[in-house]
Parts: sequence; C-alpha cells; structure tokens
Amino acid sequence: MSTAVTTSEAARGGPGPGCAAPRHVAVIMDGNGRWAAQRGLPRREGHRRGVEALRRTVRAAGALGIGILTIFSFSSENWSRPPSEISDLMGLLRRFIRNDLVDLHKSNVKVRVIGERTTLSPDIAGLLREAEDLTRANTGLVLVVAFNYGSRQEIARAAQRLAAEVAAGRLAPEAITAELISSRLDAPDIPDPDLIIRTSGEQRLSNFLLWQAAYSELVFVPLYWPEFDQAALEGAIAEYRRRERRFGGLAAAGAGT
Repeated sequence: MSTAVTTSEAARGGPGPGCAAPRHVAVIMDGNGRWAAQRGLPRREGHRRGVEALRRTVRAAGALGIGILTIFSFSSENWSRPPSEISDLMGLLRRFIRNDLVDLHKSNVKVRVIGERTTLSPDIAGLLREAEDLTRANTGLVLVVAFNYGSRQEIARAAQRLAAEVAAGRLAPEAITAELISSRLDAPDIPDPDLIIRTSGEQRLSNFLLWQAAYSELVFVPLYWPEFDQAALEGAIAEYRRRERRFGGLAAAGAGT
C-alpha cells in the first residue's frame, strides 16, 4: 500500500527493520502550477522554482549516496499544454543545461536521457545529446532525465523492435520473454527503481515507468514540487526503509502472503 509522508517524518523515521537504502530513486515532479496559483504567481514562476527544487534534489541524492536518480521532466502528454507554457518549459530546459551542465560534470554526475527524440526540435535534441556526451565517462550519480517520455510509448517502441526482428526471421515469437522486452526499453542497463516518489499528493504514476515499476515502492508526498528539499527526500526514504520488499515471495519462513 502506498503512503503519504510529511517532511517531519524525516526527523523521527530513521532506518527501520525493512528495506536497505534505495539504489535507484525516481521522482514525478508534480505541482509547479498549483504552487504558483496558490501564491498568485504565473505558472512559469512555478516551473522556475521547480528547477531550483531539482538542483536541491540532485545535490541531496548525491549526499545521501543514491546511485541513480530518475526525474520525470516532460511527458509525451505535456505537448497538449498551451504553447506559451511549452515555450517556457523549453526555455527552462535550455537554461538548465547551459547553466548547470558544467556543474553536474564537475560533480561527476552522469546524465542519461530516456524518451522519444525523433520528434524533438534539433536544438533541444542537440542539448540532450550534449549533456549525455559531456558526462558519459562520469562515475558518480546517474541522473536519468525522462524527456518527451511516456511509458506506454516506450513499451510500444520495444514491441516494434522485437516485431522487426521477428519479421526479419531473427527471432521466433515464442522466444519473446519479459526479459527480452526489458532489453529493448530505452535504458535496459538501468536497474528498475526501488522507490518512486510523487509530489503534490496525487497518487498515480501518470504513464511513468510502468514496466519498470512492477515492484517499486511508491511514496506520495503532499508537498508541491517547488517545496521539495533534502528533508522531504529523507522522509520518503525513511518510509521506504520501513517496508518489507517481498517481490511476490514471503518475508520469512512461515510468513503469510
């Protein structure tokens, strides 16, 4: 069962007897617009403050020893938003890469990008490629940026790749397994997330990492994304560590289902 966590739980909810610390944390960064609306500010200010929260979270992830941080930065459904908002979001992406990429590189952060790139404008696709190329050899925190990403679309792309192999006679249909599908996803070498956090109190995945989330722990935080900080991340991790992950098995001999 998913649980909403407040930031105050970070102080009192230290490591419990359940899970070890998560290696891979994924975040649905939700609530920029509502944060701004509550304060009578334009939505673009909410998105700008959301970038500041992202900077804090990347630093916190490194400080807490998280190996992989995946962020849902722009979904394939976000193109339906007003053109002015999309323009603001693309501008923030450009500024983030231009202003923060050097610092990420100096901090040994490795950037990976998942999502559909063939439909992106050349300048945006080029910036994403630049971020990956510059940091490719880094060995610290892996920052996975889900951009123009939708999980159903990712699974469809994997199915298309396998279908092409079947049509070419290189693969028998009965040879297709869950493991083979996983190997055709956007980043097959990245392990599945141990913990998925969603801010703003909404309790759904919204087409994010549906395949990879099969056994992820879900924590829903009632803060809007611009309010998210290291204390909130620590609180979500503390909740995660209180749980027992059984992966469909039993926690211990004689335990119930």
